[in-house]
Amino acid sequence: MHRVPRSALHALLLGLTLWCSACAEWDPPRDSEAAPPRPNIVFIFTDDHATQALGCYGSTLPSVTPRLDALAREGAVFENCFCGNAICGPSRATVLTGLHSHANGFTQNGARFNVDLATFPKELQAAGYSTALFGKWHLDSVPQGFDCWEILPDQGEYYDPTFITAQGRERREGYVTDLITERALRWMREERDPSKPFLLCIWHKAPHREWLPAPRHFALLEDAVLQPPPTLFDNHIGRPGAAVQEMTIARHLMPDSDLKLPPGTQDGLAKPQAWATNHARARLSNMRAAFKEPWQAHYDPRNAAFAAHPPTGKELVVWKWREYIKDYLRCVKAVDEGVGAVLDTLEGEGLGSACVIYSSDQGFFLGEHGFYDKRWMYEEALRMPLIVRWPGQVAANRRVPELCQNTDFAPTLLDIAGVRSGMRAHGRSLLPLVRGQDTPPRRAIYYRYYEHPGTHNVARHMGVRTERFKLLFFEEDGHKELFDLAADPQELCNLALDPRQAALVKQLSELLRAEAAAVGDVMPTNFY
Repeated sequence: MHRVPRSALHALLLGLTLWCSACAEWDPPRDSEAAPPRPNIVFIFTDDHATQALGCYGSTLPSVTPRLDALAREGAVFENCFCGNAICGPSRATVLTGLHSHANGFTQNGARFNVDLATFPKELQAAGYSTALFGKWHLDSVPQGFDCWEILPDQGEYYDPTFITAQGRERREGYVTDLITERALRWMREERDPSKPFLLCIWHKAPHREWLPAPRHFALLEDAVLQPPPTLFDNHIGRPGAAVQEMTIARHLMPDSDLKLPPGTQDGLAKPQAWATNHARARLSNMRAAFKEPWQAHYDPRNAAFAAHPPTGKELVVWKWREYIKDYLRCVKAVDEGVGAVLDTLEGEGLGSACVIYSSDQGFFLGEHGFYDKRWMYEEALRMPLIVRWPGQVAANRRVPELCQNTDFAPTLLDIAGVRSGMRAHGRSLLPLVRGQDTPPRRAIYYRYYEHPGTHNVARHMGVRTERFKLLFFEEDGHKELFDLAADPQELCNLALDPRQAALVKQLSELLRAEAAAVGDVMPTNFY
């Protein structure tokens, strides 16, 4: 077992005495000075876009994000931004409210968002902003605080999606990422109130499962050399939580639904799932020729080659990983093009001084630990991309290493807008960090995942992450996992099993209890 040096324990103890933003709800600034002109804000938000698939975060995969990488060079990149519950709906509820899941009531997908809660769009609208939302909502409610909104039902579809508007449902022909971008740009150019500053939320479905690319991107990366992550064949020894789940590349990607093999294909590793086969058949039968013809031209030869010489064992797992990653990155490519269209339109409309924010609702596993999907407090799912470009206000090429969390988004957006609000939040404004101002360090971020039993069979767990250490507590069986992120960034060695680390486990357990209390959460009765 890896032994943590005594100096690290001393650093942790010192950290326990530092001020922590999560230990006090956000106190919005109030002053009597005249407010500066309020900026226009464009908030681009994707679904499941991992930092490992962004060049500006050091991705080792082929770059498909030139416009996002340029955006990062023109502003600030947050290197340690994390979510509080790594799943779509709960993260969105936290972004809107600034509150952790237990306080906003949206703990898992399938819940219904409480539209009476204070949110940053409501606050900006009340403060005189023209507000709009286009894209994925996924909160089983009618969006509030927006002058104009058009959303996808539930997850939405990639091809010819239906949109819900204030007037009803409407199916539109086209690729979902393009349709969302085009609708947002039309509002910006033609429909907003030009006498007001605006908040424009462009919330994409991509690159969410099932990773259906735009036809123009089918050939993208076809001949690229893709190297799997070193932990693709992780055996999860010593990590009981990770060992029990249903989200591996090897055993749980659906051959027909996820990997686009012919409906009904069984590859010997994935358990047959009738829902996946039925979905794959329905997808093909309902596909318009504009999508179906290029789809068949791309996937049919690939599938024929697979059938003629089917790989086995580890070669099959690597084949699955590569096909999954190529389609995932192809979906990201359309998002990047959409970001470029937004930036070009801002410049063309004389709105280049707008504050542009890019993020995603959580991270995603791109084969690390053998996984796809999210949900875990492990780094790949926990970490969120966050890029902020604001000409004249945020310096270019700025890297922000401090810990931050999606509870900070609402306070930050209000602070950017200069809105003095009484909105309650567990987070704090990140604007001082963006501007390079000294701020009290955050000692930890707080995490809690609730959705079990549920999709992918990930156990309920909670934890804290400091600058160096991470402690997870699994509520149902009571085990703990501890990682030294400096010595073990891939989180392979569970130090909680080492009796020599008992003091560190105790200190981090006390920190977890303190963080929960600070945000008004109740610890499980079996926590020790």
